[in-house]
Parts: sequence; C-alpha cells; structure tokens
Amino acid sequence: MKITRVATQLFFAAVIGVSFASCGETDAEKTPDVVITRFVFPELKAREGKLAKTQEWEKTKTKVTEIMAKLNRNDKDEKAILQLVQIYMQEARVTGEHPYYYPAILKILDYDLSFNKKSFEALTYKASVLMSQHRFQEAFETATKAKPLGRGNAYIYGVLTDANVELGKYEDAVKQCDSMQLLKPSLESYARASYLREIYGDYKGSIEAMKLAVEAGLPASEPYCWCRKTLGVLFENTGQWNDAENEYLNILAVRPDYAFAIEGLARVEKARGNYDKAIEHLNKAIEIMPEFSFHEELAEIMLLQGKKDEAMEKYNATTKMLEEDKASGHIVNLDIANVYCALGDYNKALDYVKMELEVRPQNIDVNGAAAWIYYKMGNKEKALEHIRIAKRTNSQQPLLNARAGIIEANAGGDVKKGKEYLNAAKKVNPQLVALLEGKEA
Repeated sequence: MKITRVATQLFFAAVIGVSFASCGETDAEKTPDVVITRFVFPELKAREGKLAKTQEWEKTKTKVTEIMAKLNRNDKDEKAILQLVQIYMQEARVTGEHPYYYPAILKILDYDLSFNKKSFEALTYKASVLMSQHRFQEAFETATKAKPLGRGNAYIYGVLTDANVELGKYEDAVKQCDSMQLLKPSLESYARASYLREIYGDYKGSIEAMKLAVEAGLPASEPYCWCRKTLGVLFENTGQWNDAENEYLNILAVRPDYAFAIEGLARVEKARGNYDKAIEHLNKAIEIMPEFSFHEELAEIMLLQGKKDEAMEKYNATTKMLEEDKASGHIVNLDIANVYCALGDYNKALDYVKMELEVRPQNIDVNGAAAWIYYKMGNKEKALEHIRIAKRTNSQQPLLNARAGIIEANAGGDVKKGKEYLNAAKKVNPQLVALLEGKEA
C-alpha cells in the first residue's frame, strides 16, 4: 500500500405527508380529491447528557434550522439535502444514535435519488451509510454504480476499499486504496492504508500510516479523534500500553467527552489489572453514548474478576441492545454471534455466524469467530478449516493469534505454530488469553 504525505482535512426517518383537499361540497357534488404529497425531512434528534452542552451542538442546531428553512421553500434543493445528510452522518458518529440516523439518512437519499438518479454524491453517501449498517454487498454495488459518475473522485475509492475489506476481497481492497492514495493523499486514505497493513500483519507500517492520518486531520474534529483513537488501539495490539494511554489522553484534552477515548483508557487499566478503575471509565463512556461494545467490555472485566453471574447478565443485556439495533436495518450478526459465544450458547452463535459466512466467506474476522465457535462445540476439523482461512493474510491481531494458538495446539493442528501464535498473543495481552482459556489473569 503506497503512502504519500499531504496535509488535508476529512470530512468523514423520513415520512411522506399526505393532505386531502376538500371544498365542502355535498356528497353528490364532491369532486375527486386532489392528493398532495410532500416529503417531510426527519428532524435532528436531540442530544442528551454531556453531548448536549457542547458548542458544537449549538452550531449543529443552528445549521440544521437554516437547511430546513431552505428545504421548506424547495424540497428538491439537492445542495441543502446533501448538507443535511452530511450533518446527520456526523451526528450518528458523535452520538452513537445509529438506529435513528442511518434509516433516516437512507430515506432522505432515496428521496433525492428519485429525481436525481445519477447523483454521484447521493450514491456515494448511500454506499457509505450502507457500509456503516454492515450491508456490505449492497454498499459495494452502490459504490460501483457511483464510481463512473465521480470523474476520479477519491472518496468513492475509499468506500470500495472498505467494502472489499469487509467482503474478504483484500487484494482488490489494496488496489482501490492505492488508487485513492494517488488521487488524494488524505486522512481517509492514510487510515485505510493503515488498516490494510494491519490486516497483512505489518503493525509497524500500520502505525506509521495512522500517524500520517492524525497529522492530516483537523485537531479536535471527530475524524481526527477517531484516527487518534485507532492509533491507540494499534499501540494496544502491539503491547505499547503507555503510548496507547497517551493517545487517549491527548484526545480527551481537546474533546473531553469522546467516549471511545474513555473506553480506551478502560482497556489500558484492564491490561494493568486495575479493574475497578477500568469499570469507572466504562461507566463514564456509557453515560455519554449507547455503544454495545462498552457493555461487552464490562462483561469481560467481570469475568476477569471471577464475577461470572454478573458477566452473563451483562452479556444478556448486550444481546438485547444488538437485537434492537438489528431491527433498524443494521446487520450485527457477527457481533451477536460473539456475544452468544461468550454466553456459552454455541448453537445460537453458530446460527448467526453462518449468516455472515454466506455473505462474506473469506473475511478473516468472520472466519476467526466461526473457528472459535466450532472449537467450543468440539468440531476440531471445522475449527482448523476456518482458523486457517482467518490467518491467510498473516494478521497478527492478538485475539486472532490467541484463538489460532489454542486451536492449532489442541485440535490436531500444527502444535509448534500454535505455540508461536499463543506466545505472541500472551506477550501483548495476557488477559485476553486468560479469558479464552477460562482463567483469571
């Protein structure tokens, strides 16, 4: 994945109202009703808690009011429509209110595309939202449709990179990412190059690329903070816990209520064995954003503390959150499978992971999850089959190494290689291995 250096800035439910005309005629005189149909744009969802007290929120409300006034005058003003979409996409990321915003955005975009069928911007945003909903094949098809309309626009190559990654087409993802780099070196393209390098086991290169993404971002912006958070995770995955902590603290210095940075601090404290402090951080993050992974993290800490009953209760609550998210159109089968696996309900876990395998049979994360579920069910042959697909890119992600190590060593695989995988995982994150082995760290 090529890397070039240029500083840049990222950016990264509607209802049809029907009224009936009536002039007060008698039944005999009544003329056929005239149906007037007008698209009603979904409102900005009110923020709650600390996120409602920021200057950013006040600016957002003012801007949306201006846009809505324009759309009230002309509901086919595409410039205003796309501005509203951009704001709502950003709100979804900042607040975590995906079940509200993503369906609403898709309805707005479908409305726009009903009279602007070849709108590159609308198709590109639609593909982006479909990616966020984990509707990866639909996203790929929509982005492919948009590509020839973009005249070399770099953004669409980023969406195609993401879609190919999630579908397990990593070689195609690299090609799309390289094209994006050539068209526009930017925060978006550096971040994608970083992820691909991580997938191929090159953590040094991945960290280098993510540092470029951070440098290219606008300080305190959400995309900048997301990249800095991701850099922190890369440090975690290579056992550089102090560096990870510094990244999260740097984010909170400019954006104090960035929930994912607070969650990062929780993982750092968990790695140090400071479980009470980790739980304190996670509860603070949960107050800010309704993110299921925060609850999942709490359950893991409870297991490490030996509080199995409390952990199971938390996992059960997490499945309910995920099922609610799924009802909004968000495909969360892999997440649900992982939680059911943690609960020990391997039959349900397998049902959900099979849904993902049907759509993306070569994705390494899906195969890693499938391998672990089969291993826990005692199906060693299927466990080995899937873990080897999961390791085909040489990913060094600690969870994957831990699973691969245990499976290879205990399921009739390559014992020597299994020990290497397991030692690599233990070196970075011994608590993770302890969880998988059912022990306290």
